[in-house]
Amino acid sequence: MSEFRKLDNMHEGLSRREFLAGAAATAAIASWNSANAQSASVDNIPIIDAHIHLFDGARPLGAGYMGSQAYRAISKTSLPSMYGPLARPAGIVGAIVVESSPWIDDNLWYLEQCSDNPIMVGVSGNLDPGRPDFGQYVAHFHKDPLYRAIRSSRFYSADNGKVVLKPDQVANLKLLTQADLALDTANPSMNLMQANVLLADAIPDLRIIMDHLPSFDATPDNQQAYEDVVKEMAARPNLFVKLTEVYHPRLTDGVIVKDYEPLRARLEYLFDAFGEDRVIFGTDYPNSYGVATIPEEVKLVKRFFSAKGREAAEKYFWRNSARVYKWMKRANDQPSLT
Repeated sequence: MSEFRKLDNMHEGLSRREFLAGAAATAAIASWNSANAQSASVDNIPIIDAHIHLFDGARPLGAGYMGSQAYRAISKTSLPSMYGPLARPAGIVGAIVVESSPWIDDNLWYLEQCSDNPIMVGVSGNLDPGRPDFGQYVAHFHKDPLYRAIRSSRFYSADNGKVVLKPDQVANLKLLTQADLALDTANPSMNLMQANVLLADAIPDLRIIMDHLPSFDATPDNQQAYEDVVKEMAARPNLFVKLTEVYHPRLTDGVIVKDYEPLRARLEYLFDAFGEDRVIFGTDYPNSYGVATIPEEVKLVKRFFSAKGREAAEKYFWRNSARVYKWMKRANDQPSLT
C-alpha cells in the first residue's frame, strides 16, 4: 500500500483541506524547532566587539571625545572596567576601541587603557593622514602590538557632486599597508562610500572597514545611488563592513525601529551583498546608550545569524575581525585563528 493511501486510511473522516492544514502545522512546528536548534548552536560562540569607544572626561585635560549626546547627559567616562560587566553576560569576551578623539595624545591613552585590561584586544587609533608627520606617528604607534588600525574619513573632497581622493592622503595611507594596519571609516554617507570604492582601488592591499553601514537610511531620491555604491563596495574584496548600529534613530523621524522584520531585511540585503567573509560585529558602546542595550544588540544579530549557520556566525562574531584587525588574544576565553 502506498504511503499516501496509508495516510488516507489513518485520517479517514478528515477532509483533504483539514489534513493539509495539519501537515502544514506539523511542518511549521518542525521549522520552529529547527530554528531554535540553530539559535542554540550560536549561543556559545565567543564574541569580539569590534567597535566600542573609551574616554575619560574627568581627566585634568578632559577628553577630545565623550560619546553621544544621550550618554554625555549621564556620564563623561567610558572605561573597560565599566564596559566589561555589561558585555560579558552577553557572551562578549574581547573588544576593540575605535578612537574618535582628534587628540594625538589620546592614542597613547587608549593603548595604556587596553594594556591594563585584557578584555581589550586592539586599538583603532586616530591619526590624520593629511599631516606631514603622519608616517612618523604610524611608525611610532604600530610598534605596540595592540595598535591595529586607525580611523580616518576625510581623505577625499567632494566638489560639484564629484568625489575625488586627496593624493597626499592616499600616499600616506599606503603606509598603513606597510605597517599591516587597517583603516576604519565612518559614518556612512554617499560621498564616503564612493570615496571608499576609490580608495580600495587606489590601495588594493589596504583593509578598509565601512563602519555602521546598517545605519544609513536611503531616501527615495538616493535609493538607487545607494544600491549602486553598495554593489561597487561589495565588488572590492579589500572592503569590509561592520553590521553595527542596526538599531538606530530613523533618519526621517528619529524613531528607533525595533520590529525584527525590517531590521532583518536590511541585514539580509547587506549580508547578501558582502557575504559571510566580510561582515563584522560591534556594539558602538556607549553611543548605543538610549538606543539599545548590549544584550539587545547581541540578541538581534544572533537571531539573524542563527539562520545562517554556525560557520557564518563565527565569522561575523570574531573570525572576520581577527583577519581584518589581526587583534591580540589576551585571555583564555578569547578565540584565536591559530
